[in-house]
Amino acid sequence: MKRVLRYFLAASVLLLTAGGAMAQTMKTHKVKKHETIYGIARSYGISESQLRSANPGMESADYVLKSGKKINIPVAQPAATSQPATDARDQTDDIRLRPIRMGVMLPLHDQNGDGRRMVEYYRGLLMACDSLKHEGISVDIYAWNTPEGTDLANTLEKPEAARCDIIFGPLYSSQMEQLSAFCRDNGTMMVIPFSIRAPQLNYNRHIFQVYQSPDGMNETISQRFADWFKDCHPIIVDCNDPNSTKGAFTATLRKELEYRNIRYSLTSLRSSSNAFATSFSTQRNNVLVLNSARTNDLDELFIKLKDVAQQAPNVRVSVFGYNEWLALADSHRINFHRYDTYIPSPWMPGLSPYVALQLTQKYRSFFKHAMINFTPPLAMTGFDHAFFFLRGLHKYGRSFSGEAGVFGYQPVQTPLKFERVSPTGGYQNKAFMFIHYKTDGQTETISY
Repeated sequence: MKRVLRYFLAASVLLLTAGGAMAQTMKTHKVKKHETIYGIARSYGISESQLRSANPGMESADYVLKSGKKINIPVAQPAATSQPATDARDQTDDIRLRPIRMGVMLPLHDQNGDGRRMVEYYRGLLMACDSLKHEGISVDIYAWNTPEGTDLANTLEKPEAARCDIIFGPLYSSQMEQLSAFCRDNGTMMVIPFSIRAPQLNYNRHIFQVYQSPDGMNETISQRFADWFKDCHPIIVDCNDPNSTKGAFTATLRKELEYRNIRYSLTSLRSSSNAFATSFSTQRNNVLVLNSARTNDLDELFIKLKDVAQQAPNVRVSVFGYNEWLALADSHRINFHRYDTYIPSPWMPGLSPYVALQLTQKYRSFFKHAMINFTPPLAMTGFDHAFFFLRGLHKYGRSFSGEAGVFGYQPVQTPLKFERVSPTGGYQNKAFMFIHYKTDGQTETISY
């Protein structure tokens, strides 16, 4: 790592071991006949989980929404705090005319998978800083090891922390409140690299979240599914495993389909071949959604589809999957193409193949071994994040919002297109793709 730092124009690394409440009002809504929790949340532009949290008892599994009942609708308001320090700092300190001060507050250690993954991500940040020096952008780097359970108070008391223009972190939801309040009070841009729960995003304008929370992603994918496949016949395929991690997605998808009055069928991997085939439409293209991302269940689904093709060769079939399947692309590519597979994902390896090859070679040169085999490749993830934000800060200063079209940047694997989540809140990356394995053997990306 020392070799990397020698290339920086003005970089210094301090690797240290770490030793505001939301103001919110409520409006009321009187439930009308046939309304659902999901539909009410959609109509007010909030998530279902936000609506449930605002209404005691609604999170219970046996809760029944009754016509005529008045329920709470959360409306985020700006926190009652003094004017953020960034306003005064903007008038006297132009970030575009000096090195950018970048902080990293992530678990940077070799004790478990979290630490090893974040070290890999951190190395991607460093490679981006090295590349940006060729554009005349220099970066001062401050990094702190903040493993799970760390109280960030000691770290945030460091004078270097208050100097940071941008901080990448945290990895854990439990550290969000402390770091969010610190960045709000100091006018520091805060980049949440991964999909942790961050309610502070709704009222802290300094926060940028790259990946949506699991609940938010489920809702986004369900809405995009209903848009793209509105003229198709969806089939939800149950893997008969109550512990499946994808049951939450198919449950959200079913609510979205019902909200739009799109009819769908239910079937099971355990059904006989004849019973399985009866779920298919002969008039419309069928889109199968398995409530599992496991390899064994995917194999079983392809066996079932082969039987259907033999029984009804004219039936049209597509498969809709999960981004975990991208790790299986080499072994399942033939079936992905055969069954016209769509994989929703906020990232895609090889969006910029030439740069990806260069980064692979640079990584080996700097760190004396190949990139660790994570999915997605975290060094390239870190590179995309740092290159995008640091270049944006250099060009626009603290007014940088990360919105689409602010500058031309071809991502290595992670498109970034931020939108403000509320009038008083921060920004969330809304870039999203369907990776489509076409039956002609070609692969395309459908961007949103």
